[in-house]
Amino acid sequence: MTIRPIRVLGDPVLRTPCETVTSFDAELRALVRDLLDTVTGEPGRAGVAAPQIGVGLRVFSYAANKQVGYLVNPTITALDGAQDGEEGCLSIPGLWFPTPRAMHATAEGFDEHGEPVTVSGSGLLARALQHETDHLDGVLYVDTLKGDARRQALRAVRSQFAPRATR
Repeated sequence: MTIRPIRVLGDPVLRTPCETVTSFDAELRALVRDLLDTVTGEPGRAGVAAPQIGVGLRVFSYAANKQVGYLVNPTITALDGAQDGEEGCLSIPGLWFPTPRAMHATAEGFDEHGEPVTVSGSGLLARALQHETDHLDGVLYVDTLKGDARRQALRAVRSQFAPRATR
């Protein structure tokens, strides 16, 4: 089992849109295994996107609503309903903010061999599909916030992640 370290806010890989996977080879299969190990190897994780482990490819894993899996080159193809709730991110540890998301989501992509896959879910799984797909576009959940929630989040992020003066 390989649990890869999570990159945190400030690492440029988190803000860079990922490249489309074009080779469904052993290297991709190893990345998928690492993503699955990383999401399931620690309690409380709902998803891990490749950039969170330093890889700029369009792949993520998820573990939500008793479903564990992954998608290569995912696209959100349907969103329905609305849910409010606190959302956090492994790359912005310790901060949680109310983040509106669709209640139901469908994502289409591929497995590690290039075969088409569709994943649909509600609640936490829908939130994870949306959150992880955003990561692949260089978007963090705090970027999607509006109004007071956004102001609070940006203040907290600046406080926690601002460069410290060296002495």
